[in-house]
Amino acid sequence: MTISRKRLEKLENIPESAINTSDIPELDANFWAKATLVTPLTKQAISLRVDSDVLDWFKSQGKGYQSLMNAVLRSYVEHHVKSSE
Repeated sequence: MTISRKRLEKLENIPESAINTSDIPELDANFWAKATLVTPLTKQAISLRVDSDVLDWFKSQGKGYQSLMNAVLRSYVEHHVKSSE
């Protein structure tokens, strides 16, 4: 999901008092008792050869195209891992 710079600036300028948080439950001791720390996976820089048109398409999706490529690859891997179980 992408958000325009104009929309982001508008959201950043909303005062705290104008934000309705009534539908967000408070995080009580019970929540923290069950909480676990999840560390993000580290990324590894690689050199990868892809077809020019494929790279152009991903780049045309805007900022974060490399993360999008990673998400597509992750989805492929997860599908195949589930299929082999």
